[in-house]
Amino acid sequence: MMAISEVLHRGRPLTKSSKALLLLHGRGGTAQSILQLADKLVDDSVYIAAPQAFNHIWYPYSLMEEDKLNEPYLSQSVRAIKDLIDKTAQHIPLENIFIAGFSQGACLSLEVSSRFATKYGGIAAFTGGLIGYEINEKKYQGDFAKTKVFISNGDLDPYIPLIRSKESEEIMKKLNADVTLKVYKGRSHIITEDELKHVRNMILGED
Repeated sequence: MMAISEVLHRGRPLTKSSKALLLLHGRGGTAQSILQLADKLVDDSVYIAAPQAFNHIWYPYSLMEEDKLNEPYLSQSVRAIKDLIDKTAQHIPLENIFIAGFSQGACLSLEVSSRFATKYGGIAAFTGGLIGYEINEKKYQGDFAKTKVFISNGDLDPYIPLIRSKESEEIMKKLNADVTLKVYKGRSHIITEDELKHVRNMILGED
């Protein structure tokens, strides 16, 4: 089974850009819908790629379910995103590649980057956490070399428990990531302008 049915592209061509942003949509979402965030995150100097998950999901059940229930789909999605990162890195250094996602896409962004920790441009998880009924730290290897990581969540999010975002923060710090976890009181399962501003600053270096 394919994890990705297509990849949409925007911004400067891959071979002519010095930075890349990979955007991962949430459950039931589309590559086209997550691309709508691009203008709020980057300018037209950045290459942007948004993969479309097959059947609009990266894995079938909650991130908190038993691992076996999300397989083999999760492993296929992890491999597909890692392949996309590697293909992008043929033209743009990993330290200039940013990976961002919302909800299920946020979880996958954290999962892939932590399994293959290295110096990325930055990681942004708009409401996310590492995946598994219990977190198996043995899955996560490498050194983020102070890669900036932004994780957001609401204090009562119905899909991604805040405790999982906090656990993810601690594990990624152990892998030498520079993690910012921002918690929004009473926020619904959405992306706010404050979150977008924070990540745009991370990518473009704006204040």
